[in-house]
Amino acid sequence: MENDEIQKLLIYRDALILVLNKPSGVPVHKGFGGGETVDDWLEDLRFGLPRKPALGHRLDKDTSGCLVLGRHTQALKRLGEMFADGRIKKIYWAIVKGKPPQDEGRIDLPLVKKEEGKHRWHMKVGAGGQEAVTDYKLLKTFGEYSWLELKPQTGRTHQLRVHCAEIGCPILGDKFYGGGDEVPLHLHARSIEIPLHEKKPAIYVEAEAPMYMNSFLAA
Repeated sequence: MENDEIQKLLIYRDALILVLNKPSGVPVHKGFGGGETVDDWLEDLRFGLPRKPALGHRLDKDTSGCLVLGRHTQALKRLGEMFADGRIKKIYWAIVKGKPPQDEGRIDLPLVKKEEGKHRWHMKVGAGGQEAVTDYKLLKTFGEYSWLELKPQTGRTHQLRVHCAEIGCPILGDKFYGGGDEVPLHLHARSIEIPLHEKKPAIYVEAEAPMYMNSFLAA
């Protein structure tokens, strides 16, 4: 991706952090599949600092939206502590198949990793797994689809995808958890709230949803 295209993804910048609106289909770091990653863009996001920024957290390859970068070591340490303590609040939007059992509620189901061979795995609900908690709210229905607001209270791998599938509402485009593979994954990290400074209001950033979700969101 060219420098000017990378700059267009930048939705927040200050002396400590950057926030990108990450496109779906781009992994945050190198994996076994190859191809372009967010890591490849970091050199173009120095803005005069001696070191390039680094990832403050992770988003799945196929999830779009708010991705936070720390601009130096102190910022990364602070971000790491806040993510670990649950002080950073995230809201996701998802277009799902079906309709949840209630208009809002909490999904509290532990998750375990199931290996399927070399470099192949998925997450599943299982006793003894890591605690995973998601609050959800139904925002709108569109025939056989629903628009959900998701607030993860924990940060497990594939948490939102598995939890939505477990309540009978797989995320549209989720080929691993029942949402089909005919379209991109309709999961978007809509906003993030970061209480980075003790004596200042929390930083709040919103990321515009991708175009393929707009046909639902604008209906």
